[in-house]
Amino acid sequence: MRNGEWPRYAARPYVCGAMGAYDPARLELLTKAGPSVHLAHRSPGAALFASTPLAPYAGTATGAVEPPPGAGGGPGHTSAAYAGTGADAGPDYASAPHVGTSAGAGPGHTSATHAGAGPGADAGLGLASAGRTATGGVSFAWGERRPEGAASWLAVAETWEAPGLIDAPGAVTLHTGAFGLVDVYYLDDGDAIYFAGAIEPLLALARRPYEVNWDAWAAILKLTYPLLEDTPYREIRRLPGSTALVWSRETRRVSVDRRAPRWVREEPFDRGVTGGDMVALLHEALKPFDDRPVLVPVSGGYDSRLLASIAVARRMDVRSWTTSPDDGLDNDLDFARYVTRELGIPHRVVPQDAADHPAEARWAARRLEYLTSHHAWYSPFAREVHKEGRPVVDGLAGGPLMKNFLITADAVGAGSTADRQAALLAALATGEPHLPMLSDQALAFMDDRVGTAFARATSMLRGHRSELPLSVLHTRTARGIARSPVNLVGPEVTPVFPFLHPDLFDAALSVPVDRKEGGRFYQEILRAANPRVAALPTTNGALPHRRVPLRSGGPAAREWNHRMLVNAARVPGLLSEPMLEVVGRGPDALTDFGSWNSRFWLRGLVLFGSWIADYGDVLGDLTPPWAETP
Repeated sequence: MRNGEWPRYAARPYVCGAMGAYDPARLELLTKAGPSVHLAHRSPGAALFASTPLAPYAGTATGAVEPPPGAGGGPGHTSAAYAGTGADAGPDYASAPHVGTSAGAGPGHTSATHAGAGPGADAGLGLASAGRTATGGVSFAWGERRPEGAASWLAVAETWEAPGLIDAPGAVTLHTGAFGLVDVYYLDDGDAIYFAGAIEPLLALARRPYEVNWDAWAAILKLTYPLLEDTPYREIRRLPGSTALVWSRETRRVSVDRRAPRWVREEPFDRGVTGGDMVALLHEALKPFDDRPVLVPVSGGYDSRLLASIAVARRMDVRSWTTSPDDGLDNDLDFARYVTRELGIPHRVVPQDAADHPAEARWAARRLEYLTSHHAWYSPFAREVHKEGRPVVDGLAGGPLMKNFLITADAVGAGSTADRQAALLAALATGEPHLPMLSDQALAFMDDRVGTAFARATSMLRGHRSELPLSVLHTRTARGIARSPVNLVGPEVTPVFPFLHPDLFDAALSVPVDRKEGGRFYQEILRAANPRVAALPTTNGALPHRRVPLRSGGPAAREWNHRMLVNAARVPGLLSEPMLEVVGRGPDALTDFGSWNSRFWLRGLVLFGSWIADYGDVLGDLTPPWAETP
């Protein structure tokens, strides 16, 4: 890794490979540019490598090389058996054994010739493009629980939230999970697609200097995460959720196959789901882990106390940890103690040190490959979780599903699609800072590009009964928030996502938005799970008026932030004049950036400056598009 060390791929493998008319020499370069890997499968038109043994869930692999006992010296390789070979494979989305509608069914299917592959892709690839394994075919999945037999790629994606590769006689299909939580990055090389589970190995195949993707950085600064296929580099793309690249052996071309997942195709209706029903579904979601020790991080909010209550009710072997979220309040520490004491769970507070903030921010940024400005506060907690080794029960998606998180009254009451989109984007975007931080030209560019990208990213949801929560889940949750459990906790440790259990997910979507207003439906669920825990203080209610120093605003952080802002200021026309004056006054001028909005804008600019510090020597011209406009 250019800076830092590769993660230890223990709970899920690192995967890379190629499809199409790939160059063996370039493929070898890719395999050497990332964590240590071994050949899992090779055939004409397809090659797959993994950091740990990767067995197919259907068919028989060809050309696989079994690593020797104890082999794998090199970052990221583990000689332990890959969890993906069993029923509890890899990071677990607590999926029920439910197989979704076949890939060809329902609305929402689109197929287009992949950019760079030229026209003429066969739109009638049929069974092969849908991912059904024909005689002689082989299918792989990595990430979450995997299928036990042949299935369409979409069924694998939406049921197990797993990416995979299907090598069938007619076509090779590379696909993501339905939300795309486990990353699949790729480089389009004309006649071939090279792919990997990380960005940096693919950069070894890209022509230097690398081109800055200003659309990605516009979204990272404005929303805290990129959208669509964007990464910080123009050369490298991220395959979105519910999407496949299909290479036809007949036409020798690659097409893009985008599908609507089950929860979009099968629009939910109000079926009178109660809080008790949701509790019963949560029990089912956690049942596969009854015989495994788990860690349930508890904060002051609803999600973690609900999951901890269910785990205790199931008499699971559970421990709970908490750490400071660096929000200037630290109510989570007190409220978590109340919850764990009531439940009788062993509880530990993972300490934080303000002097370590620069190192923690840099560690998170590099692990997440500069894709979000979130999660620096979580760094020491994640490393402690790695040492513990227990699967981590995470509340991902609970807020948008069950209490209208980030869904405002303006969005609910909007009279048109355009107004609804504008209200939702306004809720998701970082608000106005205490002083203008970007130039007018930069801000106008970002507003335009982010608005266009957000409309495209949520276009399949327009008019859907659950358009608002699904829009949050498919953007902020999948691209920003999920990076913490998937890429900081994982791949060393298994993250478990009970709220993505198919039956529970569908039940939550069926509850009308107005019933969830003010957290009413969530409170009903909490009372059904444990009324005593439901009555305890929560960060979702009125908070004590106290303040604690921000680690991200302390002396060490201010010095680090200032150095990174100096890097960002190298970009012509990015910062406003008032912000340039702040940079000119030195680190202590950053003491004014204590408001919520100002802190988030500052984090984004610091992340950008840190990226320049790490990659500036291999980046091309840093002149942005708005600075080129007369």
